[in-house]
Amino acid sequence: MALHQGALAILENNVGVSDAVLLDPMTEEAFLENLQTRFKHNQIYTYIGTVVVSVNPYQNLPLYTPDVIDEYRSRNIYELPPHIYAISDEAYRSMRDRNLDQCVIISGESGAGKTEASKVIMQYVAQVSGKGREIDRVKEQLLQSNPVLEAFGNAKTLRNDNSSRFGKYMDIEFDFKGDPIGGVITNYLLEKSRVASQTPGERNFHIFYQLLAGADSTLLESLKLSSKPDDYGFLNKSGCIKVDTIDDAANFNAVKVGMEVIGFYRDEISQVFQLIASVLKLGNVKFVHRSNPDGTDGCDINSGQEVSDVAQLLGCPAKDLTSALTQRTVEVKREKVKTDFSEEGATYARDALCKAIYSRLFSWLVERINDSIKVKHEQKTKVMGVLDIYGFEVFKTNNFEQFIINYCNEKLQQIFIELTLKEEQEEYIRESIEWIHVDYFNNAVICDLIEKNNVGILALLDEQCLLPGNVTDKTFLEKLNQKCKDHPHYESRALRKNQSDRTLPHDAFRLKHYAGSVTYKVDGFIDKNNDLLYRDLSQAMYACNHKLIRKLFPEGNPSQKSLKRPPTAGSQFKVSVQALMKNLLSKNPNYIRCVKPNDDKSAGVLDLDIVKHQVRYLGLMENIRVKRAGYAFRQVYAQFLYRYKMLADETWPSWSGDAVEGIKYIIANQGIPDDEIAFGKSKIFIRNPKTLFDLEGQRRERMHFLATLIQKVWRGRVKRQHFLLMKRSQVIISSRFRGYWGQKQYKRKKQATLVLQCGTRRWKARKVLAELKYQRRLLLAAIFCQKLRRGVQARKLLAELKLQKRMEWAVTVIHKYYMGWKVRKNYKPKFRRIAGPKVARFFVTALKRKFLFDVRDNLPSLSPVDNKWPTSPKMYKDASDQLQVLHHRWRCRKYRKKLSEFQKYTLREKLTASALFKDKKVIYPESVPIPFKGDYLDLRGDLKWKKIQSITSEINLVFADLVYKVNRNDGKIVQQLLVVSSQALLVIDHKTMILKYRIPIEYIDKISLSPYQDKLAVFHLKKPQNGDNFAKKGDFIIGNEHIIEIVTKAALCVRNQTNNMPEIHVGPQCNGQFGNTSVQVSFQQGVKGLETGLAGVKVTRKKKMMLISEP
Repeated sequence: MALHQGALAILENNVGVSDAVLLDPMTEEAFLENLQTRFKHNQIYTYIGTVVVSVNPYQNLPLYTPDVIDEYRSRNIYELPPHIYAISDEAYRSMRDRNLDQCVIISGESGAGKTEASKVIMQYVAQVSGKGREIDRVKEQLLQSNPVLEAFGNAKTLRNDNSSRFGKYMDIEFDFKGDPIGGVITNYLLEKSRVASQTPGERNFHIFYQLLAGADSTLLESLKLSSKPDDYGFLNKSGCIKVDTIDDAANFNAVKVGMEVIGFYRDEISQVFQLIASVLKLGNVKFVHRSNPDGTDGCDINSGQEVSDVAQLLGCPAKDLTSALTQRTVEVKREKVKTDFSEEGATYARDALCKAIYSRLFSWLVERINDSIKVKHEQKTKVMGVLDIYGFEVFKTNNFEQFIINYCNEKLQQIFIELTLKEEQEEYIRESIEWIHVDYFNNAVICDLIEKNNVGILALLDEQCLLPGNVTDKTFLEKLNQKCKDHPHYESRALRKNQSDRTLPHDAFRLKHYAGSVTYKVDGFIDKNNDLLYRDLSQAMYACNHKLIRKLFPEGNPSQKSLKRPPTAGSQFKVSVQALMKNLLSKNPNYIRCVKPNDDKSAGVLDLDIVKHQVRYLGLMENIRVKRAGYAFRQVYAQFLYRYKMLADETWPSWSGDAVEGIKYIIANQGIPDDEIAFGKSKIFIRNPKTLFDLEGQRRERMHFLATLIQKVWRGRVKRQHFLLMKRSQVIISSRFRGYWGQKQYKRKKQATLVLQCGTRRWKARKVLAELKYQRRLLLAAIFCQKLRRGVQARKLLAELKLQKRMEWAVTVIHKYYMGWKVRKNYKPKFRRIAGPKVARFFVTALKRKFLFDVRDNLPSLSPVDNKWPTSPKMYKDASDQLQVLHHRWRCRKYRKKLSEFQKYTLREKLTASALFKDKKVIYPESVPIPFKGDYLDLRGDLKWKKIQSITSEINLVFADLVYKVNRNDGKIVQQLLVVSSQALLVIDHKTMILKYRIPIEYIDKISLSPYQDKLAVFHLKKPQNGDNFAKKGDFIIGNEHIIEIVTKAALCVRNQTNNMPEIHVGPQCNGQFGNTSVQVSFQQGVKGLETGLAGVKVTRKKKMMLISEP
């Protein structure tokens, strides 16, 4: 195979040493200095053999463009500078070409860049694999799973703005061509405790803030949420809401797009957001202490609206949820007993429920993503796994979570050392090189201390969790001290060997991990390992009508009740880690070790103390020592010969014999001792890095000499070519100039000829033009003479015609005067007697016609409310008024014909209201322009109302709204739902939709109101007869901002039912019959109404007086 010209480029054009195996001396200080030097020059990747060490730059570097991907594609890992693309390409090609399943293990502490490294690997695989509609769909689904899982599983911490709070292992499955066809995601140990509490300066999971910032007002309203994170107890306690580097609104849109691309249905997305909103609302539920009569502690909920909202979101009765949050069921001798939670116990149960909902929702999301991205058809696949898991954690206070995480890292370190040693040993055996034993720290003893059956820490923890009675974290620590006191990697203050160690608290134990000693506080170990949820809460969740929440709590099904104790969190994680180790051992591993340069997330800053700590617990020096135990450098013969052939005369410029023989000439020429070199079957092995660097130095000097020689030969060749080119150019220039000069002379002669031709043609044209102009002038002169002659003749004829016409006019005038004289002479005696009345009648008729035509032309519009009318003379005022009345009646009749029955009925209601309240009730004018809506709560579509309607046989719903009902006895005001139908008045509890009582409409005898601004009405009922219970309680008082509408509609219903209008009394006082007592109800002027609930009204009942006044 042809070699790339950039072979072994890791030894050139690099700052420091690209492969730490070649460091000399091999010390921790030298390794750290090398990392720092490369980091300052933005070379953030360094090799340890085939392991990539990645230092987070905290800035965008041009290292991940499509051009860089193409450069690393199908290249040997050492041909280009260190990069994640190199190890990704090596793993991908090994999987595709050699059918070896691969896995990439990414480790490091929070903020080291593990998540970004996994994205880079996914990006590279998506870019270099095949194309096609189905393949692109799978790629897009795999890539879109990242923002979805980050939103639900990542959070802002003190060390990282996008910290993964769960472990993730993704198997990407490929077909025989190397194209992705599906995948499987496995998640480990979500940090669900973050849901209920966060460290100051940190945030909850991203999805909570994204939902509040990115959802539109319609979605937030449907979820009963506001857009302010400060309104929620689970978000406002840590003091961190907004992060400058995170755009929550844009990320929320990306999450929704990602879920749609993956294949989530719209109702599934809505259900997920409903559960997120339920967790936020539950975090606002507060409990207050209550002392029970039996002396026990209990609690009540003082935020009932929050519980009601959660119950509505989950589809369960609010009272059932309240009971599950404040009580628990205890089985004693097969009897179930309800006991109250204390305030602290209820808060613990609420937090446990929220954490259970969120963690199970996250697991369901992973399963749902797996259903969408799994391989659809059975076929043989190749697998490439990516493990992004939390690194070794050491904090000031380390709890159960850090213990579990560090246990997982111990297992990963164990498999890392074993596989690295195994790979080294296999290569030595394959090349027939003698294997040298390597001393290293085997952390199997620590793994056994944690996971060994019966005697391991996890086993002892499970044992304590199963014990009956009062088991505490203190008893667990005492058990550890008893069982592990002789173990060299276990320390406790209660042990004799550590009694004087004041750095070790009394309520903690210390383990000596491979990365250093870690002190664990035992507080919370028992509770967190039990990870129990009260059965009442599980059953309450299963009883909900919400489809998704029922799936998340199958143990709440009463028909599947099981007395078997669920597995503990520690045992579950142990099984998961063992399955993960088995999976990794079945694949060819590739490692990326991520390092965080500083705690401030600052670009260009590398803190050596922080990096040193990570180098130690990542075991990087251990890895270098394993690689350096035998031979520090090895290379294929052909590549080695190609690189160093210029160091021996026998091999330069080319070598056609055996590569090993050529290499021996090079070694002999350089004087390298035999014990520094070993020849394998296909590779040469170099023991000391100094030998390799000496070879590189000799090669560099030789390359300078060869470059000078090449320059000399090249420059001579260039100069000769330049001379020959100039000679050829001179001949071409001469011939071109002669051609150019002859062309120029020809053009000058041609131009002179054209000038002469133009002059001659211009002279001839001017001569012809002068002749034509002369002919034109003659023609115009003849025409002018003709015009003058014809004008004289026309004027003469016109004068004759005018004379004849004047003569005819004179004859006509003389004849008219004659005829007039003759008529006057004959009729003069009669004219004065009859001419006056006729003229008068003529003028009267003319004025009438003018008046009617003016009215016709200026009629108003057909709108009944248009009061315009044309102005008329005084003499026709009565006629104008009559016409106006007739016209108004006519257009009113036309308007009424256009109205529907419903519109007519609405106008009748308004007309009735006018008749009842106009000039009587102060607030009546406010109600005139407002249409009567009737059903203000859209009750007709409510299922619970339909149930009540079927029971009471109500036919027509006339009015429905929330009203304030005044208690007859003490004057207290409560809110109820009032429904007015054509048959009865119904009073309903608006929260439970339970019918309180029904009063037939014909029982209403009278309705009283005050003339003031209050919006109250007293309904007087007929006295009960024959033991009728409907009216025994007597009259009742209600208030509502639509009181005019209520009274009007009720009065019309009574009239329709009884054919008689009830009495409507408007006055400052009225008498009411409350039960068997007659009470005088007085209204005080100045009461505003009930628009703001109880504010603005005070009702006082004193014996037989009830006063309604301002508070």
